[in-house]
Amino acid sequence: MPRLFPPKAKHALLLGMAATAVPLPAFAQMLETEWEPMEAESAPVKSDEAEPKRVSAERQRLEVTPYIEAQQVLLADLDDGGDVLTYSTIAVGVEASVSERNAQAQVNVRYERLIGYDSNVRDQDIISGLARGTARLGKNVSIEAGGYASRSKIDSRGVTPGTILGRTDNVSQVYSIYTGPTFAAQIDDLTVAAAYRMGYTKAEDGNVGPLAPGQIAGPAFDDSVSYSANATFGMQPGRLPFGWAVGGGWAREDASQLDQRFDDRYLRADITVPVSPTLAVVGGIGYEDVEISERDALRDGAGIPITTASGRYITDPNSPRLTAYESDGLIWDAGVLWRPSRRTSLEARYGHRYGSDTYYGSFSYAPSERMGVNVSVYDTVSGFGTSLNRTLASLPGQFTTIRNPLSGDLGGCAFGQAGATCFNNGLGSLRPAPFRTRGITASMVTNAGGWSTGLAAGYNRQKFLTSAFGALPELSGLIDENYFIVGTLGRELDRRSRFETNVYGNYIDPGFNLASDIYNIGANAAYYRQIWRGLTAGAAVGIDSVKQEEFDGEVSASALLGMRYSF
Repeated sequence: MPRLFPPKAKHALLLGMAATAVPLPAFAQMLETEWEPMEAESAPVKSDEAEPKRVSAERQRLEVTPYIEAQQVLLADLDDGGDVLTYSTIAVGVEASVSERNAQAQVNVRYERLIGYDSNVRDQDIISGLARGTARLGKNVSIEAGGYASRSKIDSRGVTPGTILGRTDNVSQVYSIYTGPTFAAQIDDLTVAAAYRMGYTKAEDGNVGPLAPGQIAGPAFDDSVSYSANATFGMQPGRLPFGWAVGGGWAREDASQLDQRFDDRYLRADITVPVSPTLAVVGGIGYEDVEISERDALRDGAGIPITTASGRYITDPNSPRLTAYESDGLIWDAGVLWRPSRRTSLEARYGHRYGSDTYYGSFSYAPSERMGVNVSVYDTVSGFGTSLNRTLASLPGQFTTIRNPLSGDLGGCAFGQAGATCFNNGLGSLRPAPFRTRGITASMVTNAGGWSTGLAAGYNRQKFLTSAFGALPELSGLIDENYFIVGTLGRELDRRSRFETNVYGNYIDPGFNLASDIYNIGANAAYYRQIWRGLTAGAAVGIDSVKQEEFDGEVSASALLGMRYSF
């Protein structure tokens, strides 16, 4: 009988299960999809056990680069009679990466103090960063953690240019962290895996600012704690002509706003039937119970909800729980897995979940180590914190953090060797409600001829899930749509200088009645030159345009001069 799964596939499965143990937008297929063609059966296979115990110098890497930076920024409104503003920033940060046999991590964190010179630009403290790491604690146990910090729009209806720069209207600081252990083991032909995750997400207070006539600002997301756990066991094709897996999982998020609760529990069984050396039919069936509930707000004598000074509702602890969404019953999906080579993989599935049809899948293509293409189609129900934690967990071990050179803020996506991980699907607005999100993200990265490029584009549709009888009836069933594109291009001009440029664009349909659609496009470019050892000078320019239908648009230009010293 041909060997469809080489020995090393079992070890790859353990790592894959550790990654997919966090609940993903679609149920992750546990069974290993990397079987070799029949003609490859006689090829020698090198297992992990055959590797020497000592880690070579090439496989060990520790890089830590702290820095301090000072910049002067000019912001000009290009509309007739627009203002010209200037401000200074002082920043400290660290860029670090670890890559070795038992640990892999990457950290890019920055604290910035913005110093304004007049009332139009207030002093601000800004923290931004992205981090993710995994450490192996034993033969079968590892632990991972991740963190995110950046500024985000509060309300997608508000007019805030993508550069943000010194503005404070409709902007909030967002933080999110998660951590948890993973267990994975091979017992003869049986593969066993389990994981637990806990996360916390927080959005600071902020003013939405002016909205279009007829639009009223609502409360924003405050904070939440999320948990998830799952376990899976199964066998690969080999002893049997098919592979199988049985598993279950649980995810929960408790949000402070109106004591909202998201709870998702499922059990399911999966099967993989190879029909050729490169093609398999897959399917799964199970049961899922999803519940979302909230409490009402405290109300005054006229029945109006009472809010805090920051505009968030005060929860009435004595009110009964109001059901915002409920879906329980049979879930199923079926599809195909196609892997013509180790560089190309396609998965496509159709099924029934959340009481309706569902579609999801992925495509990856890596013709060489210098190029990667990735497409992901997703459909899931979650809270804001759970969604952000999931995106963090999907970051690769090594990634490139894209920053706006003028504001220091993170770009919408981080780029790894295989493609992009984008945060746009959760950060279009900070609405205080769980949601069902569907969408697609496609990305490509290249690194050749001295050029490094990244391009990502996608569509995200959020349907918010609140009670029509509670304090947020206007969000019940509201649909918010976001189309986005992010691009980056960089090149080392010589040993001492580098050029980078970023482009971005968004089209947002906020979903509210009479709310205008919003268009936002922009681009920036930066040049960096090493002057002496760790001292680098930088210059950057940018332009940004935002337009609401039926209203005048706003175009702004910005420029920056700065110095950075890296220790």
